[in-house]
Formats: sequence, C-alpha cells, structure tokens
Amino acid sequence: MATKIDKEACRAAYNLVRDDGSAVIWVTFKYDGPTIVPGDQGAEYQQFIQQCTDDVRLFAFVRFTTGDAMSKRSKFALITWIGENVSGLQRAKTGTDKTLVKEVVQNFAKEFVISDRKELEEDFIKSELKKAGGANYDAQTE
Repeated sequence: MATKIDKEACRAAYNLVRDDGSAVIWVTFKYDGPTIVPGDQGAEYQQFIQQCTDDVRLFAFVRFTTGDAMSKRSKFALITWIGENVSGLQRAKTGTDKTLVKEVVQNFAKEFVISDRKELEEDFIKSELKKAGGANYDAQTE
C-alpha cells in the first residue's frame, strides 16, 4: 500500500516548531499504518533523542539556536532516524517516503539521515548546522 501523509496536521506541527514564540523546538512525524502523521513534540532536545529507538523509523523537524555573541538565530534540521532493527524493506521505503515529508517541511538548513545514536548528539548537529550556514563571525581567539 502506498504511503500517504496527513498534510494539514503535519503542517500545523511544522509551523509550531518554526514559530519563535513557541516553546516547542521539535516534532516527529511517524507512521500510523500507511500514513505519516505528527508524533510527539517537545521543548527539550534530549526528549527527542529518547524517541529514537532501535526499532523505529521516523522523521523529525528540529529548531536549534545558533550564532555568536553578536547575533542569535534559529536554524532548522530535518532528521530521518532509522533504527538498527528496522527491516531492509522499511529502510528503503523511508527514503522514498521522505519526499512526502518534504512537501510539508520545506525550510531547513541541513538534512540528516541517522541510524547511530552518537550522531544525534546536539553538539554534532549544531556544528553541522554551523558549517552549513557559511561564514563564521565568532570572535577569533588566535
């Protein structure tokens, strides 16, 4: 059966993360049978990491605050998590199903496909977002 997405519900969750006035910094999009729907959401990145277990595949839209002493700004990441115990067929379908998620989640600085929990570390994601941002105007220490 072909995968579908609940665009309206997913868009509402996506916009909640994009809203700087919102405490919600992440939302997951999960499978409910053949349909991708909004999953959990939260204000702490560590809560998101707990969602990423070995038997789950999900998509996440996450807001990080980056910048230097002069300016802070929000950067967004689209994370595809594929747990170690996910079957080969489901792994393959996740790649094609991501196009449905991208119809809703259209603005992000960097995309990640992760199956190793070490790569979910906040510092790693932030450093990759910083690299994707181009020029680095942090105060030089040299």
